[in-house]
Amino acid sequence: MQIDTERFSWFQVPEEIKNLLILAAENWENTSESEKYMNQALGKTGDNLEVLIAAYRYFYYKYNYQMALQTAVKVIDKIKVAENLPDDWQQLQSILIKRKEDPQIRLYLNAYAASGLVLAKLGELEKAKEISTQVKSIDDKNDFGAGILLDILTRAAEEDED
Repeated sequence: MQIDTERFSWFQVPEEIKNLLILAAENWENTSESEKYMNQALGKTGDNLEVLIAAYRYFYYKYNYQMALQTAVKVIDKIKVAENLPDDWQQLQSILIKRKEDPQIRLYLNAYAASGLVLAKLGELEKAKEISTQVKSIDDKNDFGAGILLDILTRAAEEDED
């Protein structure tokens, strides 16, 4: 089967990987078949950021939150190493605020906010609130959605107390 990968010329991965990702999308309705292609793409690329992001979205929309979280954490860790980001939140926060318009830092913040969303889906509400609070402290424009998630998480807790 010949797949037209030229439609995805902007996607910077080898043709073989594009083919696997397209097959995963084309077989969306058959989750086991679709997931097989996604896992092959992941296996062949290791920690390629573009493939990890595609995999995160794939697993999230397939309701496989555990795998979505794993891929989001891989994105976070990969950028953390590449950008030499510290573990300490206070130090990290000031770097993220200063560099929040840098593409790699935006990607880091997107992945970190996404991990908070997935943790909320998995019932890890305290960790999700912590991540949302941290991202919101950097995200004055609410570009990453952390403020909305935090509002939902804290509103739900307040309503439970009534």
